[in-house]
Amino acid sequence: MSSFAETTKALIDVAIGRKPADLVIRHGTWVCVQSGEFVPDTDVAIKDGRVAYVGPDASHTITKDTVVLDAENKYLVPGLLDAHMHVESGMLTVTEYVRAVLPHGTTGMFADPHEIANVFGLKGVKLMADEAIRQPIHVWVQVPSCVPSAPGLETSGGEITAEDAAKALAWDGIIGLGEVMNYAGVAAADPKMLAEMDAARRAGKVIGGHYASPDLGPAFHAYAAGGPEDDHEGTRLDDAIARVRQGMKAMIRYSSAWQDVAAQAPAITKLGLDARHFILCSDDCHAETLVGEGHMDRIVRHAIEQGIPPMTAIQMATLNTAEHFGLSREIGCIAPGRWADILIVDDLKDFRVELVIARGQAAAENGKLVIDLPQADYPEWALKSVHLKRPLKAGDFRLAAGDAASVTVNVIGVIENQAPTRHLIFDVQPEGGEIKTDLTLDLAKVAVVERHRGAGGVQVGLVTGFGFGERCAIASTVAHDCHQMIVVGTDEGDMALAVNKLAEIGGGQVVVRKGKIIGLLELPLAGLMSTERADKVAQKAGAILEGFRACGCKINNPNMTLSLLALPVIPELRLSDKGLVDVARFTFIPVVETARN
Repeated sequence: MSSFAETTKALIDVAIGRKPADLVIRHGTWVCVQSGEFVPDTDVAIKDGRVAYVGPDASHTITKDTVVLDAENKYLVPGLLDAHMHVESGMLTVTEYVRAVLPHGTTGMFADPHEIANVFGLKGVKLMADEAIRQPIHVWVQVPSCVPSAPGLETSGGEITAEDAAKALAWDGIIGLGEVMNYAGVAAADPKMLAEMDAARRAGKVIGGHYASPDLGPAFHAYAAGGPEDDHEGTRLDDAIARVRQGMKAMIRYSSAWQDVAAQAPAITKLGLDARHFILCSDDCHAETLVGEGHMDRIVRHAIEQGIPPMTAIQMATLNTAEHFGLSREIGCIAPGRWADILIVDDLKDFRVELVIARGQAAAENGKLVIDLPQADYPEWALKSVHLKRPLKAGDFRLAAGDAASVTVNVIGVIENQAPTRHLIFDVQPEGGEIKTDLTLDLAKVAVVERHRGAGGVQVGLVTGFGFGERCAIASTVAHDCHQMIVVGTDEGDMALAVNKLAEIGGGQVVVRKGKIIGLLELPLAGLMSTERADKVAQKAGAILEGFRACGCKINNPNMTLSLLALPVIPELRLSDKGLVDVARFTFIPVVETARN
């Protein structure tokens, strides 16, 4: 690896004309995010993967050995950066995630691998970090801060202590502390949370935030005082305003299912808040979304549709992100010394990437990769993570109601395109001493099945909002963040069939309709990720979504919605392997009760 002095000398020599550039892009319109200008007829000279010169004429850097590319007055855009995301949410390995997003113009990602950490602990994080550092784009990793996400309310397969976090913060490729989801713990000055944030500060790393509560009173101010420097959990205009005013970066997400840009964009477009404190991110994106619709390019397009000016939207996906993580000397803009991560785009509003240059080499053209990606192999322990005590039966999903003729039940109400749920109260009439599903009420069962240690636990609850109209069940080993197995359905026998199938294949997702499997996606790596190519995973993931629709579910991306029903750090109601959690009070409540308190 070249020293800083050697790299700098090479760039100086090219910029002044003493040495030739490796690649020169000519006649482009420079999207200069650092000044907010569109500069026409601009040339960019590249040496050893970095920008040496940006200006009106780079002919002095060109010899017969220089590759010259004519941009034909199209826009030269900095490579897009995803400020907060989880590779595992795409159900892809790091390498295959890169395969999916690089053709769409993503040249940098900031990944929090707390999904695999909840299955395997620190060794799972190391597995991801080692693969990330080998990619042809920039993939930085954050050390998961909350594993498990809600101690005492759930059981994860792995655990990361404050000492573990401090150790991992020193690894190569680690950019910061992952989203601090235990916001109640921060407000209560929990020693573990304080120790982890202290370790991040001492290491000079960014502390990621996750404040999912709608309460913007003293609890929010206590959280901000604790040290998190950004937050992607805002869903309302007031959330965006509050975060920026408290010195945090408002990360506005647009994922496959959590779509919060429209609600928060008016902070910029109508109220005139300084857009340099706003950042775009994906958080959780489904494989089918990535392959079929795009990644950060999709988010930039959507932001522009919401009235954010193209220059501002691009800044929110490039320079703002780089500056937040202290990397603006390396990435985030097209300028001398920075990595030559450059996109050629014909129309900024439509924002379709024609050519992707990553680290100075053409990496993708017209939506197709033109480079090879590294081969990844995974240890045997990473491919065996599903352990059931025994095959399950329909009776395991029985929800007892005693002898009462009518009971009150606490029901999880899903909200389309949002991560929060509603705490709903239903009055139902038991049949034969148990609560049954009811298609007319849109009342289905949801269960969390312990799969890490083979302890045999099954917790059953009720959910509404999926709109099932058939006898069916959908099961998944992707259940944020503890990643026990989760299953939702209208028939207990189908629920048992779905769970047993996932145990048989070692993890994944399955749709059962009227006793038959109609969709199957194998996820053998930690029960979270496929080892197949991104396009194949997208195809199978699409079959799962088709399976939801065949069961009558019409909401957008119900797969993602299901995956969050076991996450007891996002209000209002969740089901963990220990029971039904009232997230507003961080306490367990019964599913069935005869009277409302």
